[in-house]
Amino acid sequence: MSIITISRSFCSKGETVAEHVAQAMGYECISREVLLEASEQFNVPEIKLARAIHDGPTIYDRFSHGKERYIAFIKSALLNRLKKGNIVYHGLAGHFFIQDVPHILKVRLLEDMESRVAEKMERENVTETVARKRIAKDDKERHNWSTSLYKIDTRDADLYDLLINHRYISVENSVDIICNTLKLPYFKETKRAKAQLEDLALSASIKAAIVNRYYSAEVTSKAGKVVIKLPDPVAQVDKTKDDMKSLIEGTQGINEIYFNIISNSLPRTAMHK
Repeated sequence: MSIITISRSFCSKGETVAEHVAQAMGYECISREVLLEASEQFNVPEIKLARAIHDGPTIYDRFSHGKERYIAFIKSALLNRLKKGNIVYHGLAGHFFIQDVPHILKVRLLEDMESRVAEKMERENVTETVARKRIAKDDKERHNWSTSLYKIDTRDADLYDLLINHRYISVENSVDIICNTLKLPYFKETKRAKAQLEDLALSASIKAAIVNRYYSAEVTSKAGKVVIKLPDPVAQVDKTKDDMKSLIEGTQGINEIYFNIISNSLPRTAMHK
């Protein structure tokens, strides 16, 4: 089973390429579906989730940590969908969550500004001036989002396995290039890569379950052995542990769970099972 993530600027034919690749490979093509799943599962309006992975953080976000919560919900929904394999995902932010998983083909599509402006004008029936302003605003928001939350620039070529410039390459050629690249041995799923993705999905599920109360919690998983770390001291360690256990009760895939929690009455970190 294989996975492809497609990143692109607005008006860069990403949806069209993704749909054609999925059809050629016999894969499922997803984007907005992830937001709908997260919206339903975590009872959050879709529009708030969409803004969380597009708009740059506001002053309110920094104090309320609302964006971190919404992103945790989206990450959980996406990773649990991706672990099933045979998927082409062309939504926002996907490549941030799976950077270190080797068998996932991460693609970035590039488009010259004039073509983007022409598509924007046609799609929204606006003038060239308005189209340019809207594209510039959209690009700025995406840049602010990635640099503020992940200290990563989405334009950085190191984030991707494959960059395709549509200035001279057609959609059909892009589809052929992506499909042929996916056939390389590096992008074939291995047991190790599958286990790595399952661990990421489990960690994301647990983070999403506790993020409303413990937004700063750090969650890792290795073969079902989960560690939850709180960077800030708490007054009642046992009560905090019990609260977290109740929040993640029923989460599939947990074999063991450990808590790395600092008590405000202890000078050092303690690991609790």
